[in-house]
Amino acid sequence: MFPTFSFWLSLLFTLNFVQNTITSTLGNKTDYLALLKFKESISNDPYGILASWNTSNHYCNWHGITCNPMHQRVTELDLDGFNLHGVISPHVGNLSFLTNLILAKNSFFGNIPHELGQLSRLQQLVLSNNSMTGEIPTNLTSCSDLEYLFLSGNHLIGKIPIRISSLHKLQLLELTNNNLTGRIQPSIGNISSLTIISMDMNHLEGDIPQEMCSLKHLTKITVFSNRLSGTFHSCFYNMSSLTYISVTLNKFNGSLPSNMFNTLSNLQCFYIASNQFSGTIPISIANASSLKELDLSDQNNLLGQVPSLGNLHDLQRLNLEFNNLGDNTTKDLEFLKTLTNCSKLTVISIAYNNFGGNLPNFVGNLSTQLSQLYVGGNQMSEKIPAELGNLIGLIHLSLEYNHFEGIIPTTFGKFERMQRLVLNGNRLSGMIPPIIGNLTHLFFFSVGDNMLEGNIPSSIGYCQKLQYLDLSQNILRGTIPIEVLSLSSLTNILNLSNNTLSGSLPREVGMLRNINELDISDNYLSGEIPRTIGECIVLEYLSLQGNSFNGTIPSTLASLKGLQYLDLSRNRLYGPIPNVLQSISVLEHLNVSFNMLEGEVPKEGVFGNISRLVVTGNDKLCGGISELHLQPCLAKDMKSAKHHIKLIVVIVSVASILLMVTIILTIYQMRKRNKKQLYDLPIIDPLARVSYKDLHQGTDGFSARNLVGLGSFGSVYKGNLASEDKVVAIKVLNLQKKGSHKSFVVECNALKNMRHRNLVKVLTCCSSTDYKGQEFKALVFEYMNNGNLEQWLHPGIMNAGIQRMLDLDQRLNIIVDIASVLHYLHHECEQAVIHCDLKPSNVLLDDDMVAHVSDFGIARLVSAIDNTSNKETSTIGIKGTVGYAPPEYGMGSEISTYGDMYSFGVLMLEMLTGRRPTDGMFEEGQNLHMFVGISFPNNIIQILDPHLVPRNEEEEIEEGNCGNFTPTVEKCLVSLFRIGLACSVKSPKERMNIVNVMRELGMIKKAFLSGGV
Repeated sequence: MFPTFSFWLSLLFTLNFVQNTITSTLGNKTDYLALLKFKESISNDPYGILASWNTSNHYCNWHGITCNPMHQRVTELDLDGFNLHGVISPHVGNLSFLTNLILAKNSFFGNIPHELGQLSRLQQLVLSNNSMTGEIPTNLTSCSDLEYLFLSGNHLIGKIPIRISSLHKLQLLELTNNNLTGRIQPSIGNISSLTIISMDMNHLEGDIPQEMCSLKHLTKITVFSNRLSGTFHSCFYNMSSLTYISVTLNKFNGSLPSNMFNTLSNLQCFYIASNQFSGTIPISIANASSLKELDLSDQNNLLGQVPSLGNLHDLQRLNLEFNNLGDNTTKDLEFLKTLTNCSKLTVISIAYNNFGGNLPNFVGNLSTQLSQLYVGGNQMSEKIPAELGNLIGLIHLSLEYNHFEGIIPTTFGKFERMQRLVLNGNRLSGMIPPIIGNLTHLFFFSVGDNMLEGNIPSSIGYCQKLQYLDLSQNILRGTIPIEVLSLSSLTNILNLSNNTLSGSLPREVGMLRNINELDISDNYLSGEIPRTIGECIVLEYLSLQGNSFNGTIPSTLASLKGLQYLDLSRNRLYGPIPNVLQSISVLEHLNVSFNMLEGEVPKEGVFGNISRLVVTGNDKLCGGISELHLQPCLAKDMKSAKHHIKLIVVIVSVASILLMVTIILTIYQMRKRNKKQLYDLPIIDPLARVSYKDLHQGTDGFSARNLVGLGSFGSVYKGNLASEDKVVAIKVLNLQKKGSHKSFVVECNALKNMRHRNLVKVLTCCSSTDYKGQEFKALVFEYMNNGNLEQWLHPGIMNAGIQRMLDLDQRLNIIVDIASVLHYLHHECEQAVIHCDLKPSNVLLDDDMVAHVSDFGIARLVSAIDNTSNKETSTIGIKGTVGYAPPEYGMGSEISTYGDMYSFGVLMLEMLTGRRPTDGMFEEGQNLHMFVGISFPNNIIQILDPHLVPRNEEEEIEEGNCGNFTPTVEKCLVSLFRIGLACSVKSPKERMNIVNVMRELGMIKKAFLSGGV
């Protein structure tokens, strides 16, 4: 009898059951053993996640394991984010039913096992944010069901496998933040299912292959921070599916087609920053109505006007900074009005472009959600609009390096959320408004390099979160408020340098316990350096130079164990250098030059390296390392004996002087009744006097070999004075020359109360008779080893055979030094002083090539009330020197500050061209101003001093090019020539004033330093 159909059906079912039972049993054992091997490869399990992986539980119940309920086979291994440390066991390849392998955010290292290519059912492979090395295994392309491949955040090397195109179901490809090289494979264009490609932060080269344009479902492509280049294929602009494009930090070039955004209606984010794109912003940008973020910034070269962006109603972030947008005209910022329609804007940056005109008032109508606004580094001028105060949601506001003038608007007091306010590098004037104290969330405040005046408001003390405070390079006066020094939040920098602050440094400076950098240099501070400064234990940079601090160097500085930079130069410090400074092991720079220090220089630590130490200008220092070339120190017993001898000499001298004074006063009173004064001159305030004998001995009888120059009213000698214990310059008046007596009085009275770091310091004077009974008058000044500026600008004539040369950096510093003196003379003295004879021979250079203005023999003091000259002046002939004296003086006009500005302008042009204003080439009414004006601004290289031109570029220079000059340096040169021309125009009232000159020079110097040669 034949078996029935039901029999065969029952038999088939039984055989199938037996087969499944055998497969399940074998599979269970295979998966179990594979998981145990995986666990054995884990060396560290900080959260104890694998504690459940034991025999008391079925492996399908282990943490992170999911099984197929029918066959009890492992389908998912998910241990995401548990910081497991170890390698991925190759036995994972035996989990043949596995569809999801998720091991992201751990510390797996070693290669990706090739055995993973055996997982034919695998759909998700997620190994992101580990430390995997080696290449992407080629046989991963055998996982034909793979949909998500996440390998980001590892250390993978090599190329993207060519066979990746075999993954026909792949939707997401994430390879970000590895070390992959080579090109993006064109075969990727065959994976039609792809929606996201992310290959950021690798070393990929070449272009984006055109084949990728066929990916009709692609929504996101990010390749930022690679080495990709070339242009975008136009087919990409037709991919309407794209919502996200990021190619930032590559080398893509070319222009953006005008119609490129017509079909990208779904685009939400477009990032092309830090490439080499050029041309204008496409006007079609208005059609990308879904845009939320637009970043065209950094190292591109986009130019022209910014089109209307008013249709981008969803726009949240706009970044156009560091391009060449705008034409420096009043229409440049009209596009900002269209942005008032974008109510979701939170960030706008148009910084460091070429936008001109004024910042319009309607900027106050921008989105109330705006939190960051950056417009620094442009050409904007006029006042900062008060309407900015309407943007009460602002957290960051940067207006630096423009030409804004006027006051800081009081409406800024509304910025209750403000954290970062940057206004430096403008032309702001007036006072720092007390409303700054309202900004209680402020952590960064910079108003340096302006013309702000008045006192530092104590209300800054309310900014209890302030970490960075820069008030430098202004005209701030008064004392340093204790409220500022009490800000324990100051951790980054406190910079009050280059102002006119006075008084002492309060002991409360010790409350800045967390400050990293403190700079109060170049002010008028006095008194002792407080010992409490040693409590600023985090301090790394301390600059106190250019003040009038006296007393000794506090030994508490040794408490600053992290101090790397210390500058105490150009003060009045005395006593020894503390030995304890040797213990600061990280100290890289110590400058104590030009003080009155004495005693032995230590030899350890910073004192043992000549390149890190400056002690010049302290004539009583001795010892130290041999490279300092200081005199050896005397033995202590010899010092003691010398001290006693000096004491005896002083006592005898004082007694003798008292006796002589009594006799002289008696004789003087007797003669006074009968003798009329020879000259009706103002009385010179008492100065420490020196005798003719001292001067005669100090100059070897005024020997010709000590003659160093000829002045307007006499001769200048180099000499040594025992009383000064230093080399000095002695100006001996030629009393036979008419006006010399008055010149002596004027110079004494001009210099007696003036104190500025760039003025030549008068040490003493002599009014006596010589050995022949003739009247003798002389002034004694600090001696400048580097002579005068004339000798450096024209070395061939003044110093035959001596090659002296000033580079552009030195010339710029000297120009700034001279301008600083004029600003002081015209605006900071109790009575304004007009120098009247500014020229290269009256500018002396010290050891550090710092300029010092000298020769006030024909200076004039001006009444601060009515701006008229008082009687303390020399009136001999035309004021000044031919070529440098302004033309109006030759026509009988009264002297004025305008005259000094003319001389300064001519001096600047001479320094830039290397030609004297009296050069023989200037004939028939021509002059240096006209000579420069003809070539300005396009051909300045033709008139530039040949010493400033790179020698290896002579052929290019002849063609009018700028040789090796960077664009920044070229702009600096143009700006310097412009100032020189503006100061030396014929009409006095049209000349640039010294306040604007100082502001412009400050900007030029910063640009020069940042642009570099």
